[in-house]
Amino acid sequence: MSTIRSRDGDSVALILWQQMQRDDDEAEEALYRLNPGLEQYGPILPAGLEITLPELTDKAPAKVVNVWD
Repeated sequence: MSTIRSRDGDSVALILWQQMQRDDDEAEEALYRLNPGLEQYGPILPAGLEITLPELTDKAPAKVVNVWD
């Protein structure tokens, strides 16, 4: 697990995308579980919060189906 510090204006979604290239419910739930009390700050986080990032397996890409398949 790695730890980062938030910057002014960061959101949970932005942090997950920048650090893990993920912004899905599974990643968000894991982040909140590892960082109790993080939800009290609302959608935009203040600068300087120490945030522990979850270790998640990569999601399999969704299968794309074309009309011609």
